[in-house]
Amino acid sequence: MDFRDSPEDAAFRQEVRDFLRTELPHDLRAADDAILGVGIGEDERERDWLKTLAKRGWVAPAWPKAYGGAGLSVMQQFVFNEEMARAAAPRPNFLAIGLAGPTIIVHGTEEQKREHLSGILSGENFWCQGFSEPGAGSDLASLQTRAVEDGDDYIINGQKIWTSGAHRSQRMMLLARTEADAPKHKGISYFLLNMQSPGITVRPLTNMADTPSFNEVFFDNVRVPKSDMLGELNRGWYVATTTLDFERSGIINGVSLQRLVHELAAFVRERKDVRDDVGLESVRHELADRAIEAEISIVLSYRVVTMQTKGIVPNQEASITKLFGSELAQRIARTGVKLGGLYGQLRQGSPRAPLNGRLDALYRIAIGSTLAGGTSEIQRGVIAQRGLGMPRG
Repeated sequence: MDFRDSPEDAAFRQEVRDFLRTELPHDLRAADDAILGVGIGEDERERDWLKTLAKRGWVAPAWPKAYGGAGLSVMQQFVFNEEMARAAAPRPNFLAIGLAGPTIIVHGTEEQKREHLSGILSGENFWCQGFSEPGAGSDLASLQTRAVEDGDDYIINGQKIWTSGAHRSQRMMLLARTEADAPKHKGISYFLLNMQSPGITVRPLTNMADTPSFNEVFFDNVRVPKSDMLGELNRGWYVATTTLDFERSGIINGVSLQRLVHELAAFVRERKDVRDDVGLESVRHELADRAIEAEISIVLSYRVVTMQTKGIVPNQEASITKLFGSELAQRIARTGVKLGGLYGQLRQGSPRAPLNGRLDALYRIAIGSTLAGGTSEIQRGVIAQRGLGMPRG
């Protein structure tokens, strides 16, 4: 790996930094929960930020210019994401911009591209991801939501869960089984579902951090036109792998975690009582460990993007990056609460809460980091089988 920017990438990095310094409102900087956030439209100012990004064509920098993107190279996309993360800039509508849009560009018909891409770029249409089910999360191919052909439509029945942003979304990337007797990976189709269709019920799920970003979604004889199937019938699994391949470097999370460590160090420097309660040497050693680990997380991301620039698809490397980063998020959260002492458990609004309750919020949010985006167990399985050549257990 070469950690130095090329002259072109260095100039682009400076351009992004200058833009963020002058255009990003300070009060719009992402909160600590951005390590798990996807920008689901809860803050109406997100749409204004999308318009600001549009001035440079940076709403969807990875998209080809023909479809409204900036057509950035792989490394430029990495630089852009890294600088956005360092500035704590929000990533509104990320599921649509980062996942749905690119998948439609790869697999969609021209009619589907015309129908959906402009609404994603404008921020008018937010998307959610209807993949996981109560009995099919880590083993996603076991999903049981059914799509039965009926004339020009398919009729959907079933349930999805952990659907981020479903309560605010206009469209869903939906996986449903269209052939019950086929091998589990080969009887699935991918739909671009209109969330206003009759028969859809969205039930919010409040997480441990009191954030209602997740949802259960129920389908009761929901009709979806055949024209909303993305890709080929019964080949939806392979379309879904395209969705899951986008933005695999993990640089956003790595930089966010590094920023949190720096903020904890600043907090300790300002608070002699914390140093006295925990012990100066103990504080130094623990924060040093977290700082080194955060740097390792970023180096792992550089490894992934280096492979991508060479045309190599990262597999176990992406799983290593995700596994290390998600477990590091929990270690940083534990360190933060420890530094806060008994007051570290207080929530936002309490007059004695350190950092206005952010330590407590970070701790509760980080609990889910080893579940979201593929559990640690799944990541270890990928590393063992594809990285080390070990047999399935």
